[in-house]
Amino acid sequence: MRLEAVIFDFDGLILDTEKAEFDSWCDIYREHGARLEFREWSICIGTTNVFDPIAHLEGLTGLTLDRGAVTARRVVKNRRLLDGMKLLPGVIARLDEADALGLKVGLASSSTDSWVEGNLREHGIRDRFQVVRTRTQVPRAKPAPDLFLAAAGALGASPVRCVALEDSMNGIRSAKDAGMFCVAVPNELTCQLDLSAADLNVPSLADFTFAQVDALMAVRR
Repeated sequence: MRLEAVIFDFDGLILDTEKAEFDSWCDIYREHGARLEFREWSICIGTTNVFDPIAHLEGLTGLTLDRGAVTARRVVKNRRLLDGMKLLPGVIARLDEADALGLKVGLASSSTDSWVEGNLREHGIRDRFQVVRTRTQVPRAKPAPDLFLAAAGALGASPVRCVALEDSMNGIRSAKDAGMFCVAVPNELTCQLDLSAADLNVPSLADFTFAQVDALMAVRR
């Protein structure tokens, strides 16, 4: 087998946290008589510090908002949407397959340590990942390749023998620039985006196997 390691994204791939975040901000906008358009929000999916929703809302409404109060309210709304949320289809199946094949397993996320680690532990899967790398630990978040390269390096795996599992344009670009084979797995939000830069597009993590990916990697090389 040419495939040596599997590196998962987190938000929108393992849990559908991206929709909860977008929906909670949409609710905040509605409370202020405004609307958050997905086309404006989409640039921040899979990365960080490229869109300031509070500044954008202030621009739409002409209001000066209390950032702390708005952020706190948005966090409460987001947590309510996340309560009871289940792992997305195929997560456990792919982790089990990786174990069965003896593949190294990592995670690379543009979110923070506390967010990723907390959610993994809450859902009882932290120990399924040998390595977790977040934006806290690298100079640049996605779409830069730093996160995937850091995860591969920590796993002791060559990037060309890694498969990256992603749901966003920023994540796909990061994986491809790191030299990895990339599988795009869109969610309810990112299915609206152009994910054609990935090597393989599938409806969910349940709709392919790493054995199939290994065969595709062999053909393309």
